[in-house]
Amino acid sequence: MARATFDELLEAGVHFGHLKRKWNPYMAPYIFTEKKGIHIIDLNKTIAHLDQACAALKQIAKSGKKILFVATKKQAKDILEERIKPTRMPYVVERWSGGMLTNFGTIRKAIRKMSSIDKMEEDGTMKTLSKRERLQLSRTRAKLDKNYGTIADMTRVPAAVFVIDVLKEHIAVKEANKLNIPTFAMVDTNSDPRDIDFIIPANDDATKSIDTILSKVSAAIMEGLEERKNSRDKAKASKEAAATAKAAEAKPEAAEEKK
Repeated sequence: MARATFDELLEAGVHFGHLKRKWNPYMAPYIFTEKKGIHIIDLNKTIAHLDQACAALKQIAKSGKKILFVATKKQAKDILEERIKPTRMPYVVERWSGGMLTNFGTIRKAIRKMSSIDKMEEDGTMKTLSKRERLQLSRTRAKLDKNYGTIADMTRVPAAVFVIDVLKEHIAVKEANKLNIPTFAMVDTNSDPRDIDFIIPANDDATKSIDTILSKVSAAIMEGLEERKNSRDKAKASKEAAATAKAAEAKPEAAEEKK
């Protein structure tokens, strides 16, 4: 697993925190110094915490469980979608619907409704409806897709939640905490880290900073998925080899019985 380097994080501006007057005292252990009224994050601690978070995320991915990513702020949503989409993990970049975790059953009903509309289009049922009904269903489908399309494959509550900007995504963090779901987050100097299990102290406003952190996170997840695939392929090959050996042993016995 490739580690983030100090120079790499420095160049991306990961060390820039918020104005000193906007800081959260609970972030004090992760602050290196203050410069021109702005807090500077200790990048050595960022590297250590990022490594820890990536190792945990890799194991979750390797176990075949889902990690839900949340980033609805303008400067993060496109980057998150680009980095996380290849991992096939669920993500939310539009609006966090209250109860997305704590009332997951209702969310699943909305996703099933979206699937049923798709099925109507496939089997031709949609063509039998009036123009008004078709338009209404199309609008409903578009709305559902916008809100839940990126979590359509999430059939159960995720094994972990990763958020960018703890303050903005406080509802997602609160719901995850209520269900005892492990939380991962990029935490800036103006945020409270106490509700986060895996803290990555970092600038959560700059696009380059967000991209750098997410590149390491997505790489760790892909590595975990690859190891899972290799493990399954190895187990399958071993099972097939055992079956072949068993069949080979049975042939002489069958020949002996014929004699």
